[in-house]
Amino acid sequence: MKIDSLTDTIPAAAQSTPRIATPSLHKVDLRSAMAGLASLTNKRKRRATLSAWAIIVDLLCISLAFVIASLMRAGDVEGDQVGRILLCTLPIYLGIALNNQSHQVRTLLNGFKSAWRAATAFAFAAAAMLLIAFFMKIGADFSRLLFGFGTVLALTFLTAWRNALVRVGLRYLGTSPFANLCIYDQVPRNELSGEGSIDADAFGLSSPYPSDPVAISNLARVAQGMDRVIVHCRPDQRMQWAFMLRSLDVSSEIVTPELTDLFPLGIGHRSGQTSLLLSGGPMPWTHRALKRGFDLAVTLSVMPLLLPLLGIVAVMVKLDSPGPAFFRQERIGLGNRKFHILKFRTMRVEATDTNGDRSAARDDDRVTRLGRILRQTSIDELPQFMNVLSGSMSIVGPRPHAMGSRAEDALFWDIDERYWHRHAVKPGLTGLAQIRGYRGATEIKSDLTNRLKSDLEYIADWSLINDIRIILQTFSVLLHRNAF
Repeated sequence: MKIDSLTDTIPAAAQSTPRIATPSLHKVDLRSAMAGLASLTNKRKRRATLSAWAIIVDLLCISLAFVIASLMRAGDVEGDQVGRILLCTLPIYLGIALNNQSHQVRTLLNGFKSAWRAATAFAFAAAAMLLIAFFMKIGADFSRLLFGFGTVLALTFLTAWRNALVRVGLRYLGTSPFANLCIYDQVPRNELSGEGSIDADAFGLSSPYPSDPVAISNLARVAQGMDRVIVHCRPDQRMQWAFMLRSLDVSSEIVTPELTDLFPLGIGHRSGQTSLLLSGGPMPWTHRALKRGFDLAVTLSVMPLLLPLLGIVAVMVKLDSPGPAFFRQERIGLGNRKFHILKFRTMRVEATDTNGDRSAARDDDRVTRLGRILRQTSIDELPQFMNVLSGSMSIVGPRPHAMGSRAEDALFWDIDERYWHRHAVKPGLTGLAQIRGYRGATEIKSDLTNRLKSDLEYIADWSLINDIRIILQTFSVLLHRNAF
């Protein structure tokens, strides 16, 4: 399409927008201005390099594992055995790893996810090797001992290497692995603007029009090699910028600050008009079924060990102070509906706070001698596995609060109205906030906001792998200085 004809298709609202004079447009030294973006445009190449090295070292780790296993078994490298194993497992591993995105940069910079996906890919490759050995009846020429040692070593090497790669990757790629170009057109820069932030005037980009070929050329050259172009401009310039950004071969967006307070999840289209998606509703039924199945599998598997412990602790609570062994309290659950949580009683009956108006303090005189130990070790929370079985709670999720919970004498929802949004999933025994150390009394408002930020992040990024990671990391914070 010719430049002259572009003005015939530009939206009327954009045509009516007063053109902003840019007398210095043709005087911009674009080559000099773009020199500062050199490190940004190289990020694609750096990501590809990091992914390539991850593939190479993965294959070397697996190969080295079987070589060492051969030396351990026979004192020498059995070339035929090792060669056959590697010839089969390496291609299968590489195919599965590429399919599960094990070598994408987003994965490589997350130690747990990176190691998990690499280990999963190799586990499937090892299983495929066993099936091949079985169906081809090569048992006489196949050392199960060598294969077993090699598999264990390969999983160990891959896990260690992938965790080490995180530090290398962050140092190699800088603060962000992606080249995001933020263009500020006659609006002040955001205080959080990063390395890819530029002023439109400095690059001859102020209010580009289809009839200005120099501005169009400058925009195309600046956007080349970027992963995303993000424009910050005045409301009256958005139609104009939107029209021009659609001509780029780069993902692009325009910032609309007035929508920030609405916290939209996405954009929809209804009856020919644009709508904002504000709530995603419940998880897809497949995710809910997966999460519920995982909860039941874990709970039922620990019940044989848990029930005797629950019985012993219940007797100890009864002997320590008069009153019931268990404490039931109304909490806020899924969909902001109330439910009754079950805990071991840790306070004297006459001092029990059923509404949760007063948070437990470090030297709380209401807590019994045994109760203090139970709270410090988190044993008082174990009866909540019964809540998991009944379906009112999940193993992982935002911790449920009592209706009267406060921080700085303010109710949680008065501190931040987004508090209600954390109940889009079932409450959990543990959660992202807990493994980050946000637990204990909520004395100041930031105690609540830190928890809330983590809870909303958990909901937005839910996956079964994240649940498993949170469960594993929970063991490191069971004994915490804020547990009292």
